[in-house]
Amino acid sequence: MRFIKNKLSFDKKNVENLAKKFGTPLYCYSHNKIKSNILELKKYFQSFSPLICFAVKSNTNIKILKEIKKFNLGADVVSIGELLKALKAGIKAKKIVFSGVGKTSSELDYAIKQNILLINAESKSEILEIEKIAKKKKKIVDIGVRLNPNTDAQTLSQISTGKKENKFGVGEKVFLQLVKYINKSKNLNLKCLSVHIGSQILNHKPYQRMLKVVDKIIRKSKYKFEYIDLGGGMGIDYDHNNSKLNLEKYSLDIKKFIKTHKVKIIFEPGRSIIGDSAILITKIIYIKEGDKKDFIILDVAMNDLMRPALYGAKHKIIPLRKVSKKSKKSYEFVGPICESTDTFSIVKNYQKLNEGDFLAICDVGAYGMSLASNYNVRPKPMEILIKNSKIQILNKRQKISDLI
Repeated sequence: MRFIKNKLSFDKKNVENLAKKFGTPLYCYSHNKIKSNILELKKYFQSFSPLICFAVKSNTNIKILKEIKKFNLGADVVSIGELLKALKAGIKAKKIVFSGVGKTSSELDYAIKQNILLINAESKSEILEIEKIAKKKKKIVDIGVRLNPNTDAQTLSQISTGKKENKFGVGEKVFLQLVKYINKSKNLNLKCLSVHIGSQILNHKPYQRMLKVVDKIIRKSKYKFEYIDLGGGMGIDYDHNNSKLNLEKYSLDIKKFIKTHKVKIIFEPGRSIIGDSAILITKIIYIKEGDKKDFIILDVAMNDLMRPALYGAKHKIIPLRKVSKKSKKSYEFVGPICESTDTFSIVKNYQKLNEGDFLAICDVGAYGMSLASNYNVRPKPMEILIKNSKIQILNKRQKISDLI
């Protein structure tokens, strides 16, 4: 994304032209960026060839999933809906892992029927439910057990998943008990130790600490795991200040770990593949003047992009046309929804804006459309993909008549 003659260009397309052609709000993805993100992950981890399972919750668009599948990726799913989408996108069942704390009996039944690679169980109750279904079907089911390593990912508290106060996984004592129990079961085959400490991680040290905990637990269990599922959580540079996870250091830590334990690695990245591949194009409806700041009222709202309202996430907002004149007051970028949390950011020293101007909200590929809703009876935005200089429509804009 760059300015050419003061006009914003995204994957070699003039963004204002896209806004005028397709209308706003508009999600716009770059196939080139998705491709380069996947190839970068593969490059850093090529020495041990992990199974990379895309976290479907981050972006559930089937056409996007089909593109990701072409790079030989699997899927990490957390519901039957995501599992169905992954299968419909052509992702092989033997490359799908099913995570999540509250899988229902019918979801487990379907996953077992599809013969997916792993069901990563998160409690004793869930393991007993899987065993009951497996007995009924006279099958042996491959499972993993998710360990809660009590490791602080040093990220937003709302997206931390690896501390003991979080609902995910089981602690050391229960984990070791479950290993013994599964070992005696005729219908369960324990293949994997699973772990995931959180999201938007930009420092490799929490991963280092996590690997030490996993190493200790494996030694204590005296069990030979085939897979270690290290989850995802690799962050992206939302602030655009070159903060980046050191994948090289993380890779070296994993290589040392594999040398000791001789296991296959599974990753579950979502954001690091899709997050910075998309922008959300919006139009200024009104500028409402205040004493100390002006409200820039956009046609995009928290129902279109939930992250700022949900956990105070920041997304850079860029004008589609660059001008030198600065605003004397701060700008608060807000949506039209009747909630005070329908706000995106407050910015000082922004360029002078006018009603009718277009803006781009950056890095919205992950948890943008997948969290979108019809709150206030608002139709969901259109989604497009730029691939090989051509525009593909991923999802048409919803019509109000469809909602009514």
